[in-house]
Amino acid sequence: MSVDPAAVERPGDPRAAGTSVHAAGFVRSGKVRDLFEVGDVLVLVASDRLSAFDVVLPTPIPDKGRVLTGVSRFWFGRTADIVPNHLLGTDPATLPAGFTDDAGRRELRGRTMICRRASVLPVEVIVRGYVSGSGWKDYKASGEICGIKLPAGLRESDRLPEPIFTPSTKAEVGHDQNIGFDAMVELVGGPLAERVRDIALRLYARGSAIAEKAGILLADTKFELGTTMDDNELILIDEVMTPDSSRFWDAATYEPGRAQASFDKQPIRDWLETQPWPKTYPGPELPAEIVAGTRRRYVAAFERITGASFERYLQEDVIAP
Repeated sequence: MSVDPAAVERPGDPRAAGTSVHAAGFVRSGKVRDLFEVGDVLVLVASDRLSAFDVVLPTPIPDKGRVLTGVSRFWFGRTADIVPNHLLGTDPATLPAGFTDDAGRRELRGRTMICRRASVLPVEVIVRGYVSGSGWKDYKASGEICGIKLPAGLRESDRLPEPIFTPSTKAEVGHDQNIGFDAMVELVGGPLAERVRDIALRLYARGSAIAEKAGILLADTKFELGTTMDDNELILIDEVMTPDSSRFWDAATYEPGRAQASFDKQPIRDWLETQPWPKTYPGPELPAEIVAGTRRRYVAAFERITGASFERYLQEDVIAP
């Protein structure tokens, strides 16, 4: 599984915010997820932690981990015909009795994925369907996004003529770096790089079509893939088309030529940009209204994409209307 080595828990780190589960087999904490080994499977637990500018902030977003897990579960089910995935189960009650206690199992409900082991590919798999974020900055400067030449005259938030594949490195420390497709070939080999690109574009097309029917535009998204340890099968891992890994826009208010209101954590980044903070640990506490607004956006994304009731998901751990 993908866990940022730079995000391993340190004494005094706010990473504990958002979950309080004590369980056997703990391996390490990433920025958002905690990883456990249980026999021959991995248990991935999504906390309510939130990171921005590569820093885990001290203020959790209530139920954020359950949103990420529920949305990922939905997409794993909708994309299994394109590429297999790591998901084996989601019920913490099926784990060995010694894994955690009753209180821990209650906290794990809705935020747990029991997964196949995988060797993670050393690239972030990114697909962009619109000119936005760092892509807009690149385009303004060079007429390109990640080395891909684009038509002249595009505006901020314009839809691209067709989605583009823009991989990046998985940095051990600091920020990931955009790389060209040729550099990806050097990392993983030509046949695998071409297969990953094809899968990523197909995943984006599937996700974009489903989201658009729900009134959401999938501006861009990041996937992670790996190969299984037993038979070297390429599989989809980690999270899929969530508010953390994607840029979601409301189709009803979409207007090219400006930045768009989003269902993700961009408003938190915007607020942080106004603060006297050097973007290093520790981050500032978030105001209550920012926390509440972020939770509302994440829950709205869950309900619109899945068509399910988030309250029912909290109560029953099922993705159903």
